[in-house]
Amino acid sequence: MKPHALAFASFLFLLLLALPVQGGPGAPGYHIIDSVRLSGDTGWDYLTVDTSAERAYISRGTRVQVVDLLKREMIGEIAPTPGVHGIAIDHRGGKGYISNGRDSSVTVFDLKTLATLAVVRIGARNPDAIMFDPYTKRVFTFNGGSGNATALETSTGEIAGMVPLGGKPEFAVSDGEGRVYVNIEDKSHVVEFDPKTLKVIQTWSTAPGEEPSGLAIDRVHHMLYSGCANKLMVVLDAKNGHVVTTLPIGEGVDATAYDHGTGLAFSSNGDGTLTVAGGEKPGVLENAKTPRRARTMAVDEKTHLLYTVTARFGSVPAPTAEQPRPRPPIEPGSVTLYILGR
Repeated sequence: MKPHALAFASFLFLLLLALPVQGGPGAPGYHIIDSVRLSGDTGWDYLTVDTSAERAYISRGTRVQVVDLLKREMIGEIAPTPGVHGIAIDHRGGKGYISNGRDSSVTVFDLKTLATLAVVRIGARNPDAIMFDPYTKRVFTFNGGSGNATALETSTGEIAGMVPLGGKPEFAVSDGEGRVYVNIEDKSHVVEFDPKTLKVIQTWSTAPGEEPSGLAIDRVHHMLYSGCANKLMVVLDAKNGHVVTTLPIGEGVDATAYDHGTGLAFSSNGDGTLTVAGGEKPGVLENAKTPRRARTMAVDEKTHLLYTVTARFGSVPAPTAEQPRPRPPIEPGSVTLYILGR
């Protein structure tokens, strides 16, 4: 090789070494940085992060498991919670609230001791999503079997009333200023209601998005991020319901989250992707890799870490008369909480 050619080849080699490798340890995108193995082989649904206490609450069928996010280890359980779906946190009141779909109730527990304080019957079928509204200091359950929402007074533990939603509700968010928004999955709508009067204000279509599930809110710019089953994240203006933009996401979305500290929105997808969106006019920034079936997610707005849960699965068994659509079994000891960061 001639001297000038050798010098040029050496320059190219050094340049390649200096370039970041996509997906490597120094990559800027979201990636798994740690994990916590969870006991038991039952399924899971929502998970909630308590940023004040740095704890994660994970629903596990008949109980809620609690993980210390600083020590990254399990520290307790709340049980029984039959058919548990979601967990809501009231920091000021020092209580947590769990929606139990199987017996149409809410378990109230102490945030410090995790002890059950009360079980409240909500008078509606299959409470699914649950949220605390800081404006009214009420907890709302969103009842998939009844097509409505139940308002629970945190001060007294009594039912304040119901909100008719006209369809099957999924996740919901509060703007903290007297408005609550909820996805209606079977109608492909978002319903806005007043959490004080319990009156529906407006109903907006998520078209072209279909079957919305996860919902997140940017309270600064008044935008809603709705994760839809046809692989779209629909961004709505929270003031008038107009579609701002639509973004492509992965298949099998369940949860959607927004981090006000970073200005990023997230969609956790069962196909093994985490869609990250942001910008003044929101656009997709990356599709990070996650384990398959990691569909539920929560964001810690203090540390800016993301949390998701999944497991390894065996082969799908043959259909039977009792189980015409069998699900693959969870491999023993494989349910894991994954922690993602940049």
